[in-house]
Amino acid sequence: MPPSPLPPPQETLHAYRHLLQHALRACRYAKPARFTVRDRLRRAFRTSAPEDYDAGRVERTLRFLGSAAEFKGVEYRLSRNLAHVWWERERLGRQTVRPDVFQLRRRAYDEFDRTVEKLNESIGMCIK
Repeated sequence: MPPSPLPPPQETLHAYRHLLQHALRACRYAKPARFTVRDRLRRAFRTSAPEDYDAGRVERTLRFLGSAAEFKGVEYRLSRNLAHVWWERERLGRQTVRPDVFQLRRRAYDEFDRTVEKLNESIGMCIK
């Protein structure tokens, strides 16, 4: 199978803007969530390789975030809880703690990361 061509920069930029817009609508512009979502999305686009871009995954993620913004259903609760865990994780990372507690906190999110990874895999989304 030949390697897929790189997406044009304009397409990547549009994907970033649409994902940010839909994510902000999904969290309903709530204060800690909107900054957490913005920072995570920035980090994901800055650190990922251009070859990792998949238009289908972006489209499915946009539909997920769109339904989270429109209805107060499972998608909304899931996106709200993801933003809360990410915010709490960043907040705990800034505190100075003993080395043994630091290791415990670092390992505490392993199961959460695996769950998000399996969610992405099963539904075909790109939530990072």
